[in-house]
Amino acid sequence: MIARRIKELRAEKGLSQAQLGREIGTSQKAVDFWERGVHEPKASYIVAMCDYFEVSADYLLGRRDM
Repeated sequence: MIARRIKELRAEKGLSQAQLGREIGTSQKAVDFWERGVHEPKASYIVAMCDYFEVSADYLLGRRDM
């Protein structure tokens, strides 16, 4: 679920993977891996994405809808 939410939120803002990576302090490759479900982000990146997208961790992790 987190992979899909990251991709959806990024697309809603019109960001590339590289742009999102720069905003939260990681690489385009890391964002790509998260969106494809290869890896899951560390807690610090989850927090950074929640702050950036103004969503809760429960939403980003798929535990609840907005």
